Amino acid sequence: MSVVQLFIAIIYVVVLVVPAQKLLRRAGYNPWLAILAVIPLINLVALWVFAYARWPTRRRVP
Repeated sequence: MSVVQLFIAIIYVVVLVVPAQKLLRRAGYNPWLAILAVIPLINLVALWVFAYARWPTRRRVP
């Protein structure tokens, strides 16, 4: 792996993980779940789970 490829991979991970982490934190989930965004196929399953699950922030509102 060259230095350029490594740099591109790091940028790719940051571009995916940082926004996912912010969304998860606002939704009331653990921000460490953002790591799932970079794992192929797991990211799709996690997206569907989060889309149809009850969000913890919504549970607090009567």
